[in-house]
Amino acid sequence: MRHPAADATPRRATNISLPEDIYKDAKELGINFSQTCERALRQAVQVEKDRQWAIKYAGFIEAYNEMVERDGLPLAQYRAF
Repeated sequence: MRHPAADATPRRATNISLPEDIYKDAKELGINFSQTCERALRQAVQVEKDRQWAIKYAGFIEAYNEMVERDGLPLAQYRAF
């Protein structure tokens, strides 16, 4: 499955180096190198963005969790479950 914006996004040619066995197996299996690399890189980028976000906001998250533990959930009295 391609990313929805992939077709509209300008492309940049790049070279990658792969171990010979992986290259041969992927080629024999008909795996599209560009799509597979793009998918893996998108996933790796998102994981790293999430990690950096968690670091950046760790203090806020910790303070919020402490507040909830101390005072309970905001608007909890209006919850129907």
